[in-house]
Amino acid sequence: MPETAYSHLPQSPGVYLFKNAHDAILYIGKAKALKKRVASYFGKTNDWKISSLINEFASIDFITTKSEHDAMLLEAKLIKEHQPKFNVLLKSGNPLVYLLFTKATTPSLKVVRIKKEKGEYFGPFINKSDARHVANYLTRTFRLALCNKKIENGCLDYHIGRCAGICKKDFDKELYQNRFELAKQALSGNRKKLLATIDEQIQTHTLSMDFERAQHLASYIDTVGSIMEVLKAKYHDKKYDAQTSIVTTKRSYDHIDYSKAAPDLQNVLGLSSLPETIDCFDVSHIQGRFVVASCIRFKNGNPDPSNFRRFKIRTVVGQDDYASLAEAVTRRYAKNPLPDIVLIDGGKGQLSTITKLNLNTEIISLAKREERLFCTTRPDGILLNLHNDIGKLLINMRDYAHHFAISYHKKIRHIAPKR
Repeated sequence: MPETAYSHLPQSPGVYLFKNAHDAILYIGKAKALKKRVASYFGKTNDWKISSLINEFASIDFITTKSEHDAMLLEAKLIKEHQPKFNVLLKSGNPLVYLLFTKATTPSLKVVRIKKEKGEYFGPFINKSDARHVANYLTRTFRLALCNKKIENGCLDYHIGRCAGICKKDFDKELYQNRFELAKQALSGNRKKLLATIDEQIQTHTLSMDFERAQHLASYIDTVGSIMEVLKAKYHDKKYDAQTSIVTTKRSYDHIDYSKAAPDLQNVLGLSSLPETIDCFDVSHIQGRFVVASCIRFKNGNPDPSNFRRFKIRTVVGQDDYASLAEAVTRRYAKNPLPDIVLIDGGKGQLSTITKLNLNTEIISLAKREERLFCTTRPDGILLNLHNDIGKLLINMRDYAHHFAISYHKKIRHIAPKR
């Protein structure tokens, strides 16, 4: 797939979404560095799943996160919600767990998957074994285990220090409640203090030659540290809702009212007359190889396939999107009349490149992700509204040209001699 498909991705943690030509999500993944991770899909591979994904997808979207751990949690949440075709793991059930301090008459500490019981929740955690390990440590340390046995003198677990002794007639509920609050404070308090407490316990057992118990406590160091790092990040389900809404809302371009869009577009661009024809260009390649460009035309708001064009870039060596774009535009209008508007997929740089060609028509560009429109009357750009007719029209054209370029790129790449 063309490098341009992921050139807009940043080198930051996040979640990436492969989508098809109909804007449906095909695959969701997480990454410590988005661009680097997604680029790895386009090397040589014998994995049929990756090959199928690359052949079917048309675009890649993303959500940036504050950490790799946040990306992991968000990935799990989105896979569960959207059930992408190419995701196998995490598709069923709830992949996340929480530590729950209940609010029952005699409260308890639990590891749960769903927030349905009243109490104080810590998490979510993607690593279930770590969560259970820490719950086990807190339960043993503060004697929080509550068995269902009814033994007057206490069960065996009580006598070996594993159970709170709720079965005993003289069970001290107030003392148990105090221990319960201490366990909660340990989890919500200072990480260094908690780890220092564990280390102190290890030293005590070591000095008393109880090496087995010291080793057992040592096993908690890494897991407690991991859990506390998760809690420090303060992830919550709605943390990335704004970004998620943008990338997962399927865009609909039906019923574009061009009779309304045309006057609005004329006003925004300062045109002397209503625009009837709009051409849109896009460039596609993979690391500077198999460079192609596409041009699609909309007439009165509808696709005009008879005026669609594809270009195999001839004069540009290596990766130079600006020069490739200039070649495609120049060839398109060498012997053909100009449209009322030429729309370029890109930002200020692409707009400047094509403006220098001195075409006798309006040139505008549309930057991905932000959906910011640049033109001579708006040099700093304006954000398009995805829900009005101008936004729907121009974004639809940009995506249409992108998919058209990709389909041509795939075609020439498959028929090219193998290296």
